Amino acid sequence: MRHSLNYSMIIGTLGIFLLSACSKSELLTPDPSREAINETANIAGDVTAAATTPVGTVVYTSNGYKVTITNKDATFDDAVRQKFVDIFFSVYPQLVSRFNTGAVKSVTFVIDPAYSGVAYTSGTTITYSSAWFHSHPQDVDVVTHEIMHVVQAYTGGAPGWLTEGIADYVRYKYGVNNGPAGWSLPNWSSSQSYTDAYRVTARFLVWLELHVRSTIVTDLNTALRNRTYTANTWVSLTTKTVDQLWADYSANPAL
Repeated sequence: MRHSLNYSMIIGTLGIFLLSACSKSELLTPDPSREAINETANIAGDVTAAATTPVGTVVYTSNGYKVTITNKDATFDDAVRQKFVDIFFSVYPQLVSRFNTGAVKSVTFVIDPAYSGVAYTSGTTITYSSAWFHSHPQDVDVVTHEIMHVVQAYTGGAPGWLTEGIADYVRYKYGVNNGPAGWSLPNWSSSQSYTDAYRVTARFLVWLELHVRSTIVTDLNTALRNRTYTANTWVSLTTKTVDQLWADYSANPAL
């Protein structure tokens, strides 16, 4: 579903200009070392080059939520940056409402050409590899996965496989561009384990939600946040151990 967004863009210390890709009232400060680009340019008559996002820091606010974006890549595609912003304001409030109403409302995105991974979250700051998005511009639901880590804010005792599995479950349920990005949950195979994390665990969680307990992901998240999660949590929620549940899933994995 496409959301209609209305947010304000503030900031900059070295000058301000209107950016055509932004919604009404958004302002952005360019890097003075290069010319600001705010519209696409035609090359050789019929080839369109993407507009680039000026280097610097921009703050967007809407309905009490704020995302600060620090871009360090002078060639980063402005359309991708705009999708980052849109996803934050359309998806993050939904995750806060469902999984952690006490989650922070101010998050920082850093677009870093020196980072060679895809993305990682540390506290309330998410760092994205600009190189990844140069080669995978459709993979914007990396943002959906990472902002869930901010919402989770688990403090000790949370298994990594389940933390990442829930984040990919969220990407599956709330993602806005998974299809064009070529991202999907993998079919079950005998070589898998529920501890594989990410998409494998996410598909297991989707199956559990459909066939065992409709609130399983929300309930697991609550236990992880409250630091009450143990191996027995699965039994408390479903009457079966996680190994027994995986065996049931393996016997009939259809979603």
